[in-house]
Amino acid sequence: MALGKDYATQQCSIARALEVVGERWTLLVVRDALYGVRRYNDFLVHLGAPRAVLANRLQTLTAEGILEKRRYQESPPRDEYVVTERGTALWPVLLALGAWGREHYGEDRLRVFRHAACDTELAPTGLCPACGVTVPAEDVLMVPGPGLDPDPADPVSRALLKPKRLLQPIDTDRV
Repeated sequence: MALGKDYATQQCSIARALEVVGERWTLLVVRDALYGVRRYNDFLVHLGAPRAVLANRLQTLTAEGILEKRRYQESPPRDEYVVTERGTALWPVLLALGAWGREHYGEDRLRVFRHAACDTELAPTGLCPACGVTVPAEDVLMVPGPGLDPDPADPVSRALLKPKRLLQPIDTDRV
C-alpha cells in the first residue's frame, strides 16, 4: 500500500502540523529563516535543496503564514522571506529537535544558543537557567559551537560564524 500524501484520517494536532512542516526540507528552511536567511539564493546555496523543492517549500510556508514574502528591490524585482510570528513559534520545536539529535546521535554542538540579556546558555526547552524565563527567539544569541567548520565554503555558513541574534538578517554580500 502506498503512503498517502496527507494525514486526513488522523485526528491529531501533530498530524495536522506535519501537513505543513513535515516535508524533508521544510524545517531546514524554517531553521535558516530563523537564523536570518531571507533571500532565495542564500537558502539555495546553504541548504543545497533542489530549486523546485525550495520554491515549493517557500511557497507553502508563505501560504501557511510561517514566512512572509517582502519586496526588497524593484528593478529587477526581488523578494525576501521574513519569519512571521507563526513561524517564530516553531523556534522551541527546532531547539528541542536539535538537542534530541545531539543526545541520540552524539554530534558535536554546531551552535550554542544563549540568552542575549544575561549571556546564559539556554536549556533545550528554551528556558534561561539564570533568569528563569523562556527566552523568545528575538532575544536568543546564536554563537558558533565547537563542532562548527571554521572555514565553510558557502557565504551563508561564513556569515553564521559570528555571534548573532536570531531573526536578524544575515548579509552575505559582506562575507
